[in-house]
Amino acid sequence: MGHTWDSYYYHHVKHHHVENNGPDDLSSTIRYQRDELSYFLLYLARFLLLTWIELPFYFFRKRKLALAFHAFLMEILSDLVIVLLLRYHIRPAVFVLLLPLLQMRIAMMVGNWGQHALVDEVEPDSDFRSSITLIDVAREHFLKSKHQYRTGRALVFRDIDSLMMTITLLRKDYARLASCLVPTGDQVGMSRQEIMSMLKSKTRRFSEEEIQRKFTKRRPSSHMTVKHV
Repeated sequence: MGHTWDSYYYHHVKHHHVENNGPDDLSSTIRYQRDELSYFLLYLARFLLLTWIELPFYFFRKRKLALAFHAFLMEILSDLVIVLLLRYHIRPAVFVLLLPLLQMRIAMMVGNWGQHALVDEVEPDSDFRSSITLIDVAREHFLKSKHQYRTGRALVFRDIDSLMMTITLLRKDYARLASCLVPTGDQVGMSRQEIMSMLKSKTRRFSEEEIQRKFTKRRPSSHMTVKHV
């Protein structure tokens, strides 16, 4: 419930984990001003309206023709089933299929925006700096890899989740975000105002020239720093 057939597998596992919020990631946040509501609504509308065709086309451009065919076929068949059921059994179709699908996709994009809203302006393709780490979700993993997160200059937060990250950013409540930051590395010793300024600088949209210059890695990501459930 809440997904079309295999859509999570094709989009999240075979696409998003590979591109890791980079230029070719269809759910990338880098081309958006990430503390502005208007940009978030544009981001959400693009995903809801165009992902059904953009994802197969992405696989086609990458010469992954089998994935392109299956992603397109599963999405179209799922949509046809929903449309047919809406025609003949509208009430159960709305509440069992359509609303959960919309709810799930909106929630996933709200969460993804929060996870990838704070992108390092110097090294945006870093596994540690292209997303946030929430230690309330995976505290044990963080403690085991604390040195890597510190040297990688990761942004580590507590007492907040991905959904509230998005809401807090869109409210521009950097004081709240600063209070949730767990300082590591050179963040230790920074004042509250310095932390707020640092966080705000990481929400700026990237120009196409910056994207071409700064995104140099083209490899599958382990997705180490994103704790997405």
